[in-house]
Amino acid sequence: MITYNRLAAIEYAQKWAFRRNPKYSDFTKLGGNCTNFVSQCLIAGGMPMNFSYPLGWFYISLNKRAAAFTGVEYLYNFLTRPKISAGPIAATIDIQSGQIGDIVQLSFDGYSFSHTAIIVQTSGNNTHDVFGAPLSSYYYKQLRVLHVLGAL
Repeated sequence: MITYNRLAAIEYAQKWAFRRNPKYSDFTKLGGNCTNFVSQCLIAGGMPMNFSYPLGWFYISLNKRAAAFTGVEYLYNFLTRPKISAGPIAATIDIQSGQIGDIVQLSFDGYSFSHTAIIVQTSGNNTHDVFGAPLSSYYYKQLRVLHVLGAL
């Protein structure tokens, strides 16, 4: 099992929270950049990509990427399904158990999840182009927290 470097993931989040890393496409005008950003943080934390297509988790370019790298539900499905090959693994936990580097996903309508953020401090989290905003500053109907366990 590959260890997740939570501090490195948070350092990356802090560095790129207000600008875009030119190594990755900006999905802001294509439905949102949140899951793309969190995926980048996972990579910074030492999580290896899974180049299996179509169900992997990878980014090569705008047109060569897995849906799980940029899509909220796809990322959730990739992280939580049983692993038989490379990539990060996560388990759903309650918000009180969340640690820095863990992932929060929000549902604004109570039915589908449409936002992904990374926890940068235990009294708050990071979301679209802010750093350290408390979860209480967002209106949502449902949330789920993914505890990153490491990677195969």
